[in-house]
Amino acid sequence: MSKDKEVDLRDRQGRNWIYSDTVKEHFFHPRNLFAPGEEENYQADGVGYVGSPACGDMMKLWIKIDPQTEKIIDCKWQTFGCASAIASTSMLSVMVTENNGLTITQALELRAQDILERLGGLPNIKVHCSVLGDKALRAAINDYFKNTKQHGRIIIEGAKIVDKVLKVTDKDIEEAVLDGADTLEKVQAKTKVGTGDPSCLPEVEQLIKFYRDKYYN
Repeated sequence: MSKDKEVDLRDRQGRNWIYSDTVKEHFFHPRNLFAPGEEENYQADGVGYVGSPACGDMMKLWIKIDPQTEKIIDCKWQTFGCASAIASTSMLSVMVTENNGLTITQALELRAQDILERLGGLPNIKVHCSVLGDKALRAAINDYFKNTKQHGRIIIEGAKIVDKVLKVTDKDIEEAVLDGADTLEKVQAKTKVGTGDPSCLPEVEQLIKFYRDKYYN
């Protein structure tokens, strides 16, 4: 296939199906990837987890933030998914740390379209992979806000707030269960849910049962 023909089959909006050279590069040589087990000694300021084993692609993102400048100074990740998912997360990790890092405010403005642009486009049936990447980033930043007790800065997207004091959502409960927390005590250890608003605990227990049945039956 000629180079001109390849360009015809792919564009930056992902309407076509040929992988760009940039996507191939980040798939075969991913940046900032954690090898299995390496994350155990990594002192992250925030961790974001999106996706599920039930529907395919999953992403987990670790970030370190300079408390003085609020810049993301390091970003590591693991992804279970296709070439597009791997390339998208690899590119995202580069985008948030290059040139001394994005500030939290800048990182929260990052969208899937920005990742697509840097990748040179994705096949349209794979665009959801870049969407998972920016969601994982925002989840990691929210986790940083929780860890630093900046609950007023937490951004809620398409989720129901369960603990109204700590702003723990049903999505947080879902992610905790997916990460192996199958009891109220284990979910509380991960999310602190109920320590701010104990009245929510009956709902939390129902959510744990729902997600446990949904994913592990």
